[in-house]
Amino acid sequence: METAHPETDGAGTVIIGAGPAGLTAAYDLTRHGYSARVFESESVVGGISQTAERGGWRFDIGGHRFFIKVKQVDDLWHEILPAEDFLLRPRMSRIHYQGKLFDYPLKAGNALSGLGDVEAAKCIGSYAWPRIRPPKNQDSFDGWATARFGRRLFRIFFKTYTEKVWGMDTGEPPADWAAQRIKNLSLFGAIVNALDPRKGSKRITSLIDEFHYPKYGPGMMWETCADGTEHERIVPASDVISSTPLSALVLSMDPPASPEAIEAAKDLRYRDSLTVALVVPEEHGFPDNWIYIHTPGVRVGRIQNFGSWSPYLVKEGRTCLGLEFFVNEGDELWTMDDDDLVKLGTAELEELALITPGSVEVGYVVRMPKAYPVYDDGYAANLEVLKAWLREHTPNVHPVGRNGVHRYNNADHSMLTALLSSENIRTGSKHDVWSVNVEEEYHEESADKAEGRPVTPKGTGRDAPVTPRRRAEDKVTALR
Repeated sequence: METAHPETDGAGTVIIGAGPAGLTAAYDLTRHGYSARVFESESVVGGISQTAERGGWRFDIGGHRFFIKVKQVDDLWHEILPAEDFLLRPRMSRIHYQGKLFDYPLKAGNALSGLGDVEAAKCIGSYAWPRIRPPKNQDSFDGWATARFGRRLFRIFFKTYTEKVWGMDTGEPPADWAAQRIKNLSLFGAIVNALDPRKGSKRITSLIDEFHYPKYGPGMMWETCADGTEHERIVPASDVISSTPLSALVLSMDPPASPEAIEAAKDLRYRDSLTVALVVPEEHGFPDNWIYIHTPGVRVGRIQNFGSWSPYLVKEGRTCLGLEFFVNEGDELWTMDDDDLVKLGTAELEELALITPGSVEVGYVVRMPKAYPVYDDGYAANLEVLKAWLREHTPNVHPVGRNGVHRYNNADHSMLTALLSSENIRTGSKHDVWSVNVEEEYHEESADKAEGRPVTPKGTGRDAPVTPRRRAEDKVTALR
């Protein structure tokens, strides 16, 4: 794996994985005249951003809004697909809790009014308490969220869903994940506005109202990107761009990585998912792109209405609801027969009162291994070990994408890591792809225009943590 210029030795770049990151790297290298070969273990491209197809229905695995503040990624989307292949879609998502729907991200007024007067009063008291006596330990998801929302709101709106996603108690994940994925809210600001709407209103932020979306799903982007590829097995390489899970990359090295790097790679964890897609009459759909299920007692974590993403994904008079279950490969749900999963999904939809009994006409199941890199109490230290080993021993190996850098990126940030890696190879620049998606601004928000200031996005646009360094005895270095 010695670096060599493709024009002098004909080796070019090998890319592992045909997801958004891998195909973006291939697209960018080849449009600049550099050779690239992509290797993919599956029969379809797109990774978690693929659009699965069953019985003429198309399913977006995980849901992908095409919105970003990074111009080079936005330009690339529209270079790959023509304008007529994009739809402008309304953005909406809510939380289902005990039979009621709440805005997501949380809006304090909506949350309190939906909970009722008595519960709202208890939540306000619970919210105020950590401002008087903050939790001593805010290094965990539990402590971080409790300090910002109060114990009661945390248990209602974050605990149940988070434990479904990660399969662990909320005291285990570090604050990194919480800070990256959760927007703060101010009950104080909501109360001020309720008493006097003229006060505090200039500080309110707003979410994007709409986004672009390929009419046949995100897989349309990657299927177009992959057109004309050739099938090969073993080739020489001057550089390797890898979107395969970081652990698999390091463990596949020959000669082997150091014992310390191998141990760190084996200690990285992943969470898998499966989607149960249920066809129902159109009237059983909802306007949301998806609904987060925080109601205890059911195993489904999130439900998409594919008809709200694009009418081209569904058929006339019908829509398709995609129930997402967060699992571990090989566990009870992962190994359950498809027919039994369809029955489980149907029963839970009926229990949540989102459909009337007997509405489901047919169902399909799509499994997605290693959908989410896990943020546990050892992942940051493991990453530092692996990054150091790669820098020293394989400087021409470039990890990219969600699993490649073991960060909970969306497709847009995964694409950005690929574009930066491509530029590093082509020009010798020194972009640090590990720093992508380390900002403090929520990725779909902007300052309220009522302030009279221009809306100036900063960074790559995804909230991310700056967490305190852990104690030395914990042997964990927080990501900066």
